[in-house]
Amino acid sequence: MTTQRPVRIVLALAHACLLLMLSVAPALGTDEADDGFVSMFNGRDLTGWQGMPGWWTVEDGAIVAESTPDKPSDRTHYLYWKGGEPADFEMICLYRIGGDGGNSGIQFRSEPRPNWDTWGYQADLDTNHEYTGFLYQHGRGLVAGRGQQVVIDREGTKTVTTFADGDELLKAVNDDDWNEYRILAKGNRITLWINGQKMCQVEDHEPKYALPKGIIALQMHRGPPMRIEFKDLRIRQF
Repeated sequence: MTTQRPVRIVLALAHACLLLMLSVAPALGTDEADDGFVSMFNGRDLTGWQGMPGWWTVEDGAIVAESTPDKPSDRTHYLYWKGGEPADFEMICLYRIGGDGGNSGIQFRSEPRPNWDTWGYQADLDTNHEYTGFLYQHGRGLVAGRGQQVVIDREGTKTVTTFADGDELLKAVNDDDWNEYRILAKGNRITLWINGQKMCQVEDHEPKYALPKGIIALQMHRGPPMRIEFKDLRIRQF
């Protein structure tokens, strides 16, 4: 009896540990599948976001801003994410834009400015695809177009190489439907993808413009009637 009791105790402990591992395994699997991404939007309301009153709403699980002939957007403004000022990060979201001449974008590594404005990098998008997949930056304008790989030295000199045809890259973009935008910012390198297709890449070393961190914001552009929607916004920080 003295030799069997320790064996029974060991077996009981092993069985309990096995049950505990099995109960925890699904949760671990879920976390690993997410690969460190966290949600930026609860899908119900604008908790965690802040913007110009009367413009931003939530409809069918998406953040929406819309201008109409009766309610035109006479100046560009932004909806700020209040979750911090990410430096090195990867962000993924879905967007859908409509309206002739509609224009919007995702601001990142940016500074807030008065009247719901911003200053910094922007992953650009529009209905006419003049800017879709471009990297824009306030103060410099266009930084990189579709299909471009750009290196900017400390003095602001740009070296541009082409890795793909810009019109061919547009074939990956869905008109009047949802698209996945992916932004990767690590150190001085920024890469943009739409629907898994690499759109442009920039290595920026100009201190005046290459902000190392900053806010994320969604753009409502001034101009003709349009509608912009964002959903399933997720981010992971390195």
